[in-house]
Amino acid sequence: MTIALHGKKVSRGIAIGRLHIIERNQPDIPEYIIEKSEVENEVQRFKQAVASAREQLSRIRNRVPSSAAADIASFIDTHLLMMDDVALTAEPIRLIRENYCNAEWALKIQRNALVDVFMQMNDPYLSTRRDDVDHVVNRIQRVLLKHTPLPHEDLDTRLSGTIILAEDLTPADTALMQQQGVTAFATEYGGPTSHTAILARSLGIPAIVGIHHATRYAREDDMAVLDGTSGVLLIAPDERTLEHYRHRQAEEERYYSSLSEIRESPCRTRDNITIELQANIELPSDFDTVREVGANGVGLYRTEFLYMNRETPPDEEEHYATYSKVMEILDGLPLTIRTLDLGADKQVDGGVQTGPVHTNPALGLRAVRLCLKEPALFRPQLRAILRASANGPVRLMVPMLSSLTETDQVLSIIKELKKDLREQGMAFDENLPVGGMIEVPAAAVCAEFFASRLDFLSIGTNDLIQYTMAIDRVNDEVSYLYDPLHPAVIRLIHCTLLAGRKHNIPVAMCGEMAGDPAYTRLLLGLGLREFSVHPAGLLEVKKIIMDSAINELTTMADEVMRLNSGRQIEDYLKTLN
Repeated sequence: MTIALHGKKVSRGIAIGRLHIIERNQPDIPEYIIEKSEVENEVQRFKQAVASAREQLSRIRNRVPSSAAADIASFIDTHLLMMDDVALTAEPIRLIRENYCNAEWALKIQRNALVDVFMQMNDPYLSTRRDDVDHVVNRIQRVLLKHTPLPHEDLDTRLSGTIILAEDLTPADTALMQQQGVTAFATEYGGPTSHTAILARSLGIPAIVGIHHATRYAREDDMAVLDGTSGVLLIAPDERTLEHYRHRQAEEERYYSSLSEIRESPCRTRDNITIELQANIELPSDFDTVREVGANGVGLYRTEFLYMNRETPPDEEEHYATYSKVMEILDGLPLTIRTLDLGADKQVDGGVQTGPVHTNPALGLRAVRLCLKEPALFRPQLRAILRASANGPVRLMVPMLSSLTETDQVLSIIKELKKDLREQGMAFDENLPVGGMIEVPAAAVCAEFFASRLDFLSIGTNDLIQYTMAIDRVNDEVSYLYDPLHPAVIRLIHCTLLAGRKHNIPVAMCGEMAGDPAYTRLLLGLGLREFSVHPAGLLEVKKIIMDSAINELTTMADEVMRLNSGRQIEDYLKTLN
């Protein structure tokens, strides 16, 4: 009997193959008190375990070929850095010496303390760092407990053509599996911004996450079909089902193969309207992919990575050097730099922590609110962006604006910094475009006011949907309410686009919705002319744009505005697409 399991689709495509189940049962951690005379021996045992775990990970890192997705090496490098972090390596030693607890117990105590901090983070991209903690801690614990390496870490294991099913996957797992020709991933946990999702998109292989309890229904070597486009894992499909998916798989392979042919083509609709198609970038190592997919530039450059794995925030010179290097790589392509989007209760090592941890961190002191409260954090970044603007086309984008008071404060600081730079004889672009992200419903409703003050707007759909629907989008219990097609969300997007048109400023979209091909025609019909998407999905969005005619889609968008539920809109779009 065929079993259909549903999860969150994170990387499109169809895979057919045998299941390989990774069972990474959490090690049973012994907890006991040691004698005072045994303390230093226990400390040495812990240090040796950390060194061995680091050596294991370094060997995996060295196996990553230069042709591999840059994200894989970057994530593994992050884990290697964490093994040198005092929070993970020095604190357990203190606990051993002060509490006379065994090494495994001390590491468990510190792991729980760190995870408690990350559990308070509401930004899904940053909250995945708790996964990093678990991945690193589990590797050290396995060494302490003298567990044998997991089967997939043996490169002689035959995994070519298999579909991986696991509770979760680490970046190191992914690096090893890529070399073994794994064809798809499915995990019980995770979301669209988990490492598994990011890496699957970078590798261009189908993936589904959040299939709860999937390993209960599957057995090793079961035949399976993974449909990353629909978010469905079929276990033990019959021959008729297999034939259907083989046909779809062949069609998709031909389609994706044809996408490379349009890489250099102008991004224009059938009725000759030019659409700006740019890329979202997470890490400096991703910038090479911008040119590989023929993006017109970078529409969202997240700068939070600069604040990670450090005790003090980056200074102006580090910011400037980073942005200048990026601009050198882009070689004249435009770059939109988003200012710091962290929160006081979403601590990343180089950030600023003030006050207690709050119950609703997404509604607290974060993004521009934090930056305005902590000018020592904000001003060096603004100065560096201004200085970098002398080297090429740069735009400055402020996240999570909710009032004109905030907007005016930011513009006032920028004006003051420009004056300082002039007096110091430092070059910058006097006309540096300053824009804001529309992520808060209040900002979307009042988009016309923001459009009158700023040079451009960019719709961040991830947070806009979350705040509009009053849900935590990384909470599995309410994630079903996260609906990009809810009529309220569509109206807020439309309102923002109309405001840009009225004030003759560009409005972009840089959230996940912009990179989902299912929504491309709707967004074009609503009036969106600037998309910023993950590089892995850019060519597919471009293909749909080139096959569309705006004059036909405008009528379709008008019809969508009359529908009163997300389900009605989804059904209408399926018919259209």
